[in-house]
Amino acid sequence: MGQHFTNEEGEQVEIDVAELQEWYKKFVMECPSGTLFKHEFKQFFGVHNNEEASEYVESMFKAFDKNGDNTIDFLEYVAALNLVLRGKLEHKLRWTFKIYDKDGNGSIERPELLEIIEAIYSIKEAYKSEEERAVPGLTPEEVVERIFHLVDENGDGHLSLDEFLDGAQRDKWVMKMLQLNVSPGGWIANQRRKSAIL
Repeated sequence: MGQHFTNEEGEQVEIDVAELQEWYKKFVMECPSGTLFKHEFKQFFGVHNNEEASEYVESMFKAFDKNGDNTIDFLEYVAALNLVLRGKLEHKLRWTFKIYDKDGNGSIERPELLEIIEAIYSIKEAYKSEEERAVPGLTPEEVVERIFHLVDENGDGHLSLDEFLDGAQRDKWVMKMLQLNVSPGGWIANQRRKSAIL
């Protein structure tokens, strides 16, 4: 028998009690106060001195903070984990679109997408190995141009939600570039490893 929670789309989702207890243990270990504050959330991602990455992580935090009290409590944490671990692809992409659409006007413009891609690059850079850093890749500007070329069907310079969903589901490269890894677990583990080495 499990506990029922309502996801972002208003659907009832059942979560196994044992799994819920495991999530609670992890949450309490990371957040002994019972709430996760924005500065703690940023620490998980190691974005202290990087303004772009910091803004990106703040957008993620706001998306998780459903009641707008500037903290993430356990229920908000469960809802976020459920989306990340069990959510349908379309729900994840809709959530991602919300984060990318910083001004909330219902479309993503090049500057918004560039800001997010630069932030993602900054966060990922901190966790790359020396070998990974040695391999040159596309610049954030090139990624944005390629995404717009592949996804902006009507060529208006704005990605609508429909274009975003269709483009991400149609093209694996676009999906990889657009879909956020919203689980801080890997980043937290890497951050701890780095701290232990220092």
